[in-house]
Amino acid sequence: DVQLQASGGGLVQAGGSLRLSCEYSGFAVKDYAIGWFRQAPGKEREGVSSITSVEGTTYYADSVKGRFTTSRVNDKNTVYLQMTNLTPEDTAVYYCAVVLGWITPEKFFDYEVDYWGQETQVTVSS
Repeated sequence: DVQLQASGGGLVQAGGSLRLSCEYSGFAVKDYAIGWFRQAPGKEREGVSSITSVEGTTYYADSVKGRFTTSRVNDKNTVYLQMTNLTPEDTAVYYCAVVLGWITPEKFFDYEVDYWGQETQVTVSS
């Protein structure tokens, strides 16, 4: 069975940092991309970042570019989202998700997600 589990959320002050983890298992293919989404109260879900499994190429939304970094450790089946210089506008529920197959990371959010992970809450206080 495919499983994705996001963790690492919490409460942090503005300007602080957090690292989210997405542990996954059960993929039957070697080509896939893992993406991070977030949804703040009263707002639409936003695609934040994505990374491909083989090349490790990445994509970032303009709202997080320069502050967030996504990386992967394939032999640990884990993708990380390092978030720095956090602001209250980053407060949201964060999800990881997978699109199976070979895609370019900037196209990740154009595809229908194959599997969603569980959420982790990030709260940034001012």
